[in-house]
Amino acid sequence: MPASSNPYRVNVRDLVHRPGEMREKHLTFGVPEQLGAAALVVAEGTELDLDLRLEGLHEGILVSGDVRTTASGECVRCLDPVTQAVEVEFQELFAYSRDEALDYTVHDDHVDCEPVVRDAVVLSLPFQPVCREDCPGLDPETGERLADVGPREPQEIIDPRWAALEGLAREAAETGPNKTGPNKTELNKTGPNKN
Repeated sequence: MPASSNPYRVNVRDLVHRPGEMREKHLTFGVPEQLGAAALVVAEGTELDLDLRLEGLHEGILVSGDVRTTASGECVRCLDPVTQAVEVEFQELFAYSRDEALDYTVHDDHVDCEPVVRDAVVLSLPFQPVCREDCPGLDPETGERLADVGPREPQEIIDPRWAALEGLAREAAETGPNKTGPNKTELNKTGPNKN
């Protein structure tokens, strides 16, 4: 994102190389790009509040921040819309020199908080959001929301490979135990004589 249009970019000229100096800034803006890529995200344009505390140190600028925004998505059990407030804190040192073994640096008297905010927000989002803790989800056969249909008897799911045997068992139950085939006395009457 171009530096001129980056709302995460903060001017720290008055703190550079001034250890012990401190400033606080409050930023509010619409998120220029979506944060996250899972079931719950902070959508582009969602308002983000950022309270920053900027402290000058010998080796760089220490940035502490509180982020507040709203994430939206779908319940992973029933696919209903889910909205969740996001509040997260972060702290990162932006070094003056690229020689420092740090991830972030002060560039042109500015610090770019975008990657730090993005990491903090995305890592705070739940991996499997639910609309409520006891969400029963969807019926695996009909796709109906189980919360809408209420309690019902669970159906026994039979492996389709055993369907033919189930048909035989049902047929045997309908005809009764003595009617499944000829008994021995009937065989003796109708069968060939072995004398």
